[in-house]
Amino acid sequence: MQGQEYSGLLEVLEPLGKVSAKADNKHWKLRYNDLELEFTPNETRVRINGGNFDLSSPFLMQNGRGLVPVSSLGPLLSRVLGGPVTFNPASQRIFIGNVAVHFTAQILTSQNGPALVMNFSAPVNPTIATDASKLHMSFTHDPIVSSGTQTLTFNNQAISSAIYEEGNGAAEITILGASPLFANFSSDHRTITIAAAPALSAQVPAQVPAAAPMPAATIAPTPPVAQQTPSPLAYFAVVDASHGGDDRGAALTSQFDEKDITLSLGRRLRQELESHGLTTLLLRDGDKSLSLDQRASITNAAHPVIYLSLHAASQGNGIRLYTALLPSGGATLRAFLDWDTAQASSLARSQSAVALLAKALDDSKIPVRTMSAPLRPLNNITTAAIAIEISPPASGPAGLGSTEYQQSMASSIATAMSFVRRNLGSAP
Repeated sequence: MQGQEYSGLLEVLEPLGKVSAKADNKHWKLRYNDLELEFTPNETRVRINGGNFDLSSPFLMQNGRGLVPVSSLGPLLSRVLGGPVTFNPASQRIFIGNVAVHFTAQILTSQNGPALVMNFSAPVNPTIATDASKLHMSFTHDPIVSSGTQTLTFNNQAISSAIYEEGNGAAEITILGASPLFANFSSDHRTITIAAAPALSAQVPAQVPAAAPMPAATIAPTPPVAQQTPSPLAYFAVVDASHGGDDRGAALTSQFDEKDITLSLGRRLRQELESHGLTTLLLRDGDKSLSLDQRASITNAAHPVIYLSLHAASQGNGIRLYTALLPSGGATLRAFLDWDTAQASSLARSQSAVALLAKALDDSKIPVRTMSAPLRPLNNITTAAIAIEISPPASGPAGLGSTEYQQSMASSIATAMSFVRRNLGSAP
């Protein structure tokens, strides 16, 4: 409009306090808490509790909506809210108060190889996506800002650089590596460690033809020592918060979709498992779409001891545990594994894990049922795989959103999984 970007002021203030607006023939009046603002269409002067404030461009009205120039949002909101307000035009983000979260990044090397360790000044929950050898972290709700240069360059072949950008309502950090990358969160969500993803398969040494018999007096040469390669990060569990993105899952209540409950529960379960010393990879740590094949492929590449798929239901009570129900046929042909029956070699281990998990949950007085179902991607997982479905508490489906209930369930499952670990062993 008029060569300027404009925003609806009422819509900006609604999440921040009690606000109302009304228009007459000459003015648009807005009341925010105890503050009164009076705007005149096509004029820059604004009356605020008897004082004056000047917009960078004229105030506009459109179908009863009051529109102010985006370039004036920062100083105008600072006057209205009575505190510092920072508006980032590039990303269309508004920071109210001293809430900005800064970060540092450095390469550290361990026996598992180099890793990029990013420390944040406050807990963060970015949406993470991978693209070949790039890892993208998008911060939509976290007020991430760069403390310096927009590009960080590392003198490392495995992870070469990190690029900070803002746009489309978010800040984004892109990590560039030489191979696919995985991100792992600390329990307090203040540290994110990025490292090379586990290899899809172990390298098999080439077979050497048998040598001819040597005379008795000949001393055999010392065989060459196999080159040692760093071991990939070993995960005990991969936790998969089902659904996400455009896939909402079941509509549990008018406020909650299944994807929201599984994500919140997944984050809590990861923290609880790691507090028991069980290294955990959370597949979906944001509202993003992952296909069933992607979930299975990432899990199989990580080689965990066990895969846990989280679901939620609006009926029933306690917890339901599922193992795969494999289709008939689909036998493995030579070196190729049939995708729909990839779970076949691990099914007995999955069933043992379910039996142990059910016993531990039952001992904790949590009602539990076990069954088999053709529930993807269980059939495509090459290690022990379980689907866990959480039912609502006695208060009804709305209780699924309760912090206390989710934490109780996550704690019970993690404690039960430590029992499974002791009795199932660690080898996949």
